[in-house]
Amino acid sequence: MLKIITDSATDMPKWIVERFGLHVIPTPVVIDDVDYLDGETIRSDEFYKILDDVNRDVKTYHINPDMFEQAFRPYAERGDSVLYLCFSTGIAGTFNAANLAKQAVLEDYPDFDLTIIDGKSASIGFGVIVYKLLLLQEQGADKEKLIRAADFFVSHVHHVFTVSTLKYLIKGGRLSKFKGTAGELLDMKPILIVDKEGRLQVLKTVRGHKKSLKALVDYVNENIADPSRQIMGICHGEDMQALSYTKEVLLNAISPKELVEAVVGCAIGAHTGRGIVGIVFFDALSDEFEP
Repeated sequence: MLKIITDSATDMPKWIVERFGLHVIPTPVVIDDVDYLDGETIRSDEFYKILDDVNRDVKTYHINPDMFEQAFRPYAERGDSVLYLCFSTGIAGTFNAANLAKQAVLEDYPDFDLTIIDGKSASIGFGVIVYKLLLLQEQGADKEKLIRAADFFVSHVHHVFTVSTLKYLIKGGRLSKFKGTAGELLDMKPILIVDKEGRLQVLKTVRGHKKSLKALVDYVNENIADPSRQIMGICHGEDMQALSYTKEVLLNAISPKELVEAVVGCAIGAHTGRGIVGIVFFDALSDEFEP
């Protein structure tokens, strides 16, 4: 049996997980020196309440080889074929850890057919890719076609996002403390993208939260291909007001085929804070790979 699996950095909506019986490997998060599993032993609403408390210590680390090995072995034992789309190697060490685990499993099950693809994406960025692959599989696509589709989607996905506070990016080393503090005083908001190598890049800064949300939609308009055929994603860090405003501006500008909403979970939220809002779309489409 062919199985598509992923990890919790996709921030995959529950309805997609349940509809397809999707296996989502949880990302660890450490809160006050206690380990939790993103989406399993801690939910996003609980997590952001903790993150809001400056006295709490919150850290994350990528899924390690032992955890991956535990996830992969049952598939090897059953003789399943697996396609795993993982969190961007430009942001975390997930891809390398998964490959170490694959080699360990292959020592006992040399015929195990496991393909690991670097999503070069974060949050609903590769969540939408996984969703599109699941839809293609539902329509009868074999593994070879799914791999080609995944490569195409990864090459053409765009992420653009902003945050309401810079302090988490400063803490995570994404911005210098001086620049970040100055930006906070001036109410400057960064417009960030995930580049083609899966790394975070600051595109520009704008003054004011609403202007930053409008800037996300401007970026979409400048780069999207054929919106009416697009399955897009929009994500937020438990900030319904920002989500509602951004969604309204976006849908007034374009009419996508489908807009998948997601809450940013622990794996990414720990480094962005509650106020993150992001939009995901594609700059090219393929008749062969569109479900």
